[in-house]
Amino acid sequence: MYLRRRRVHVSEASTAELQKPAEEEVRSLSAVLEYQFGRGAARLLEGDVKVRRSPSTGRPREVYVNGVLVGTVRATDSFFVPTVEGARRLLDLLPHPRLRVVVPSEVAEYVAKGRTVFCKHVVEADAEIRPGEEVFVVDTSGKLIALGKAVVGGLEILSKKAGKAVKVRKGVEK
Repeated sequence: MYLRRRRVHVSEASTAELQKPAEEEVRSLSAVLEYQFGRGAARLLEGDVKVRRSPSTGRPREVYVNGVLVGTVRATDSFFVPTVEGARRLLDLLPHPRLRVVVPSEVAEYVAKGRTVFCKHVVEADAEIRPGEEVFVVDTSGKLIALGKAVVGGLEILSKKAGKAVKVRKGVEK
C-alpha cells in the first residue's frame, strides 16, 4: 500500500499579500506578547501593523510593523518568535534584566555566529527565565548579539558551572 501526499496549490496572491489584521487579531497578538514577554511588550505593535497569513489556515504567520518584519507566530503553540529587529525593539521596551542573558565580550563574537551559550560563560541573567522561553543574549554593554531558547531556568543558568544555558536560534553578526 502506497500513501499519496496531498499537494496543496497556493495562489501567489495569498502568499505575497500583506494584510491589515482584524482588531481581534491585534488584541490576540498583544495578549500573547504581554504573556510571553511581560508588561509593555504589546507596544511593539504600535504603528502600522500588517500580517502575512498562512495559505492553508488563514491565520497570521508573519507580523510587520511599519513595513518591517518584527516576528512570526509559531504554528504549533501560537507563540511569538521575534526577528532580530523585533528583538531589538522588545529590548527597548522591556525593563532590564527581563529575559536577558549577559555574556562577556570574549564569548560574544562566538555567540553572534550562532553558537550555543554555556552556563559558565554567563555573567548575568534574569532569574525569572523559564526553560523553553525565548531569551535575548546581550553583551555587557547591553547590545543584542543573539536570540535563542533557554535550556534551563534563570537561577540554574546563574548557579551551574557546566551545561547549556541558551540554544541560539539566530546570531547577530556585526
